[in-house]
Amino acid sequence: MMMDTVADFLSRIRNANLVYKEYVDAPYSKVNEAIARILKEEGFIKDYEIVEVPFERTKNPENKKKLIRVHLKYGPNRERVINEIKRISKPGRRVYVGVEDIPLVKAGLGVAILSTNKGIIPGYKARKLGVGGEVLCYVW
Repeated sequence: MMMDTVADFLSRIRNANLVYKEYVDAPYSKVNEAIARILKEEGFIKDYEIVEVPFERTKNPENKKKLIRVHLKYGPNRERVINEIKRISKPGRRVYVGVEDIPLVKAGLGVAILSTNKGIIPGYKARKLGVGGEVLCYVW
């Protein structure tokens, strides 16, 4: 049983990025989809898609499980676009910030992803909206 699906999702992206994979599959969740959407909007990944594959533990081919497929992005000379992706708030230690304490990642070159009452949004949008929340991860 997996305890922290966000950490698993981020680790899969980090590991695939280190070995220059074209894409990586992870279990689908709305939170993972929201994080992938932000990564795409910020230019860290090419794209993402939701795919359904047969569930291997059953004989019935109609049973499917949803996966999120993240297509990774690299520079023209195979430079990694994602240099680091780091989980901040964990199940054992939640990290919450107010609007005045939203961190700048790498002096604005990276992005902090927050879970707020307005949804899962990047840190600069949370500042603009005037909301704080739980810091999920940093990406740069």
